[in-house]
Amino acid sequence: MNREENDLLTRTDTGTAMGALFRRYWLPALTVEELPEPDCPPVRTPLLGERLVAFRDSDGRVGLLEEACPHRQASLYFGRNEASGIRCAYHGWKFDRQGRCLDIPSEPSASGFRDAIRVKSYPTVERGGVIWAYLGAPQQQPPPPEFEWATLPTSHLFVSKRLQECNYLQVMEGGLDSSHLSFLHRGTIGSDPVIGMGGSGTDSRILKIIAGDPNPRYETAETDGGLLLGARRIADHGLYYWRVTQFLMPCFNIIAPTGDLSLNAQAWVPLDDHNCWSWAVNYHVDKPLSEAEREAMRRGGGLHVEFVPGTHQGRANRSNDYQQDRAAQGRGDSFTGIPSFAMQDTAVQESQGRIADRTLENLVSSDNGIIVTRRLLARAARSSLAGGPVPGLEPASQAVRAASIFAAEDRLDQVPRDSMQPLPRHARAWGV
Repeated sequence: MNREENDLLTRTDTGTAMGALFRRYWLPALTVEELPEPDCPPVRTPLLGERLVAFRDSDGRVGLLEEACPHRQASLYFGRNEASGIRCAYHGWKFDRQGRCLDIPSEPSASGFRDAIRVKSYPTVERGGVIWAYLGAPQQQPPPPEFEWATLPTSHLFVSKRLQECNYLQVMEGGLDSSHLSFLHRGTIGSDPVIGMGGSGTDSRILKIIAGDPNPRYETAETDGGLLLGARRIADHGLYYWRVTQFLMPCFNIIAPTGDLSLNAQAWVPLDDHNCWSWAVNYHVDKPLSEAEREAMRRGGGLHVEFVPGTHQGRANRSNDYQQDRAAQGRGDSFTGIPSFAMQDTAVQESQGRIADRTLENLVSSDNGIIVTRRLLARAARSSLAGGPVPGLEPASQAVRAASIFAAEDRLDQVPRDSMQPLPRHARAWGV
């Protein structure tokens, strides 16, 4: 990859090709818990290089506005959320969730000046415990997201987001890379109760297969929504063990399940070119998550982390070397000595720098999934700039599952696709 290609894929601010592509999609912006009730405090919500602030008005509707008040550029984050609008703390200018100016206390209402004032606003929807935002052109706004997990009630979900101090792409590439399971997560994958092999619903064969075959064969296939990324390992009795990840444009991942444990999804949304929100979702389609499952996730199990209270920063972070324990590493308790799945990923991803220099890479066959994902993103960004189509906007293309199956087929295009279809809504236990 040359520097021009790296810049194309990693730059997402306003006026960039990749930023324009991201703005074609609904993106997760906040968890519902961040705005728990009408007139609660507003929340800073940086996205795609823009400084935004979110608030829930008196009627319970969410507004997402440019953070700077158009009067003197003071931050609306410090404002008062009151009477169906947010009022700037500096001079009291007030705006509704659509960015209309409702009041300028120092200006006579008869002047009509307030009618000419607007602050930039973006539409939002609430689905699957997430407040989603659309930052693109109004005439291109797609239907609301239809990922299987986004259609579930909150009782069936656990959703978290954490700050990662690097570009979205290297975090996303980590999520799409199946080969690192055999090394980075060695030790942890055998005990983690959420995503690994320590849960009661685990098939014990899977751990042995992943540990015993660090050189799986990788195949990819394009779909209407993005890509299938298949990793094939040798099993037994003439079978192969296939882990098939679904990458969905522009930044979503559905992870192959493990036994009867909860299902997993991820998303990586740029705050700016040097930081991203890393989203983790665990869910059951046909039953609520148990309190034991939720507690394991709150304690940093699976792709979740324990947070510094009141922040989206993990307790283990760059400043403390991700709480690496060299003695535990030396004993073989885990391959890295870093205590959790998510922090192991974060450590190596952030260690690549704020924006990884891909001109220095030496890729191998196990990186095929990364290569085709980069090509897909670049092609879609160029198509979008030219006014052409982009994949993954249609709801049907989002309604898919990942697969973890034993099969005799040795090619991805022959692996049965029925396991990659979501359960029809009418068949779900909660009756939607």
